[in-house]
Amino acid sequence: MYVPVNYADEASKRLYYTDKNLIASMKENFGEDIYTNEELNRSKLAAIVFNDPDKLELLNRLVHPPTIRDAEEWMSQQTAPYVIKEAALLFESGSANGLDYIIGVQAPSHYRIKRVMERDGIRREDVISRANRQIDEEIKMRLCDFVIVNNDQELVIPQVLELHSKFLEASLNPSGGGTSLSHRPL
Repeated sequence: MYVPVNYADEASKRLYYTDKNLIASMKENFGEDIYTNEELNRSKLAAIVFNDPDKLELLNRLVHPPTIRDAEEWMSQQTAPYVIKEAALLFESGSANGLDYIIGVQAPSHYRIKRVMERDGIRREDVISRANRQIDEEIKMRLCDFVIVNNDQELVIPQVLELHSKFLEASLNPSGGGTSLSHRPL
């Protein structure tokens, strides 16, 4: 069964180019030259916001609301028994509001750092600096309804399949009909 997934990072990247209000706000707050030939200069933006906490907060205030609205619109158009919304800053952005369940993925910090370095092509120090601006990982996992452990010691797929079964059964029996979605780490 296919489960639709909304990726907040992909949506925000798209909105940087399609949301006229966001584009205007970006130019107004970060300079007209933040876009060159209609292309967002992501490295220039990163240099601005990751060296100035106030500018980073401003960027988040500009980007999060349209990204959240975009996800809500996307979710309302889906017909699958359930959907998943993926977002790194789920709690920080306020996009956790209105979701039925929050699933956290817990991994040791050295794995997380390595994965982000490889994915984004950035230095270790930059990953750590960005992570330090987010909610503490331990606190974040306590805020989650379910936690998938991704530590190269526990198998991830069985954890995902267990949640899938629970969510699928709960969506097919909305009255509760014997299905228990306990709020606990897997």
